[in-house]
Amino acid sequence: MAADKNSYKKSSFGPAFLFLEKHRREALADYYEFCRRMDDIADEPDVQNPAGELDFWAAEIARVYAGRPETDLGKRLLLHVREFGITQDRFFMLIDGMRADLRGQTYATFEELDGYIYRVAVVVGLATLDILGVKGPEADALANELGGAVQLTNIIRDVPDDSLLGRVYLPEELLARHELTRQDILAGRSVERLSRALAETAGRAQKLYARAFERMKEFPRLKMLPCRMMGYVYFSNLAKIRKTGFRFMRPVKLTKAEKLQGVLHALFKTVFR
Repeated sequence: MAADKNSYKKSSFGPAFLFLEKHRREALADYYEFCRRMDDIADEPDVQNPAGELDFWAAEIARVYAGRPETDLGKRLLLHVREFGITQDRFFMLIDGMRADLRGQTYATFEELDGYIYRVAVVVGLATLDILGVKGPEADALANELGGAVQLTNIIRDVPDDSLLGRVYLPEELLARHELTRQDILAGRSVERLSRALAETAGRAQKLYARAFERMKEFPRLKMLPCRMMGYVYFSNLAKIRKTGFRFMRPVKLTKAEKLQGVLHALFKTVFR
């Protein structure tokens, strides 16, 4: 399922893009379109040959860096890659993360899970910061913190949906600590023990959010607006999940009004910090 190139205009994060120069806005829209396509390939049940689709896009990204893309999206990405110095790993690592999803890969430890999170979330943050013109060790640290916090929030929120796909991202060491098995998660058993495991995971995310928001203060305010908006919206989503006591049968998501509240909070913090 192809993403709408201008879907960011309709999203909760649209206001953040309005503060950016046109060339950065278009680069972010095209990069996020690529990310959405990869995510859809891995998650949408109507994709006939997801592994083949990922192989095609890996080959297309190789052609982008060789200066010979074939798709319309690839041709647009070529311009952004050259202008903003976006490195190949921002694309190939994401594709590799989607391949792990298709394999139903499991993770023994949080350290192993962090490797997966780097591929599917941190590299997206790094590419975003490339496009915003924010680079260096502090930018890398911010991408790790915010990307880690957001992806842990996604993992917590999507436990019910992921189990329907036969996927469990919570690491084995966490499950063992709370006397859980992968089969317990897939079968929807042991809700109380699962709630404690999710609460522990949320605690890790909470610390990452705190460090990310603090680190954002070191960068130009307007350049941080997209990051701050995303951070506050996902932080709010985690807070809403926490109110359930981490006992939920369907993913807990924010309403449009709740997302808007997070966006406005980010705007306020950017202007009056």
